[in-house]
Amino acid sequence: MTLDDLTQRLRDFAAARDWEPFHTPKNLTMALSGEAGELIALFQWLTPEEAANWRADPTQEFNVQDEIADVMLYLVRLADVLGIDLLEAANAKVDRNEKRFPPLAR
Repeated sequence: MTLDDLTQRLRDFAAARDWEPFHTPKNLTMALSGEAGELIALFQWLTPEEAANWRADPTQEFNVQDEIADVMLYLVRLADVLGIDLLEAANAKVDRNEKRFPPLAR
């Protein structure tokens, strides 16, 4: 599946439920923030070692993957509603960061 396929699947999902009126930039941004908060909560009180071993607990592994999926889905839907090409925007950001943060001389 490509990012375009996922974007279309989310469009179809929202349309089939008549959710487009609710998928405003404000609402999607708030939902994205909430899902990011749920992902943060999974790691909040873990030690660095526990966080690095998040896959050791099957429940934690499932929950982390589920919350990352929620973040991605809301981000993809938000970008679509705003008319932003996520891959283009991400690559442009990496280009800017490469200029801002040159490689370390070794």
